[in-house]
Amino acid sequence: MVDPEVKARLSSYRQSIDNIDAALVHMLAERFRCTKEVGVLKAKYELPPADPAREEYQIERLRHLAKEANLDPDFAEKFLNFVIKEVIRHHEAIAAEHGGAKETA
Repeated sequence: MVDPEVKARLSSYRQSIDNIDAALVHMLAERFRCTKEVGVLKAKYELPPADPAREEYQIERLRHLAKEANLDPDFAEKFLNFVIKEVIRHHEAIAAEHGGAKETA
């Protein structure tokens, strides 16, 4: 049988994790709401869905933030690359809806 104190601590940690996961989902939803507006603006002015210079800047910025937060910068970069890839996919879809180019330059 597990010690009740250990069980309570485990439950407390898990509740914190659940709360953090919920916050992450809401923050990602807000981020994608903003990037959707960027995609609409890009489509309207026929700008490319991808912006490699911006992406490079964001990756370096996030790696720096990760180091400061004691988070593995490689993990942070992989996570951001995943998000960026999804944003570009959304921007391409928005451009296609608006009759714009689908090139990722």
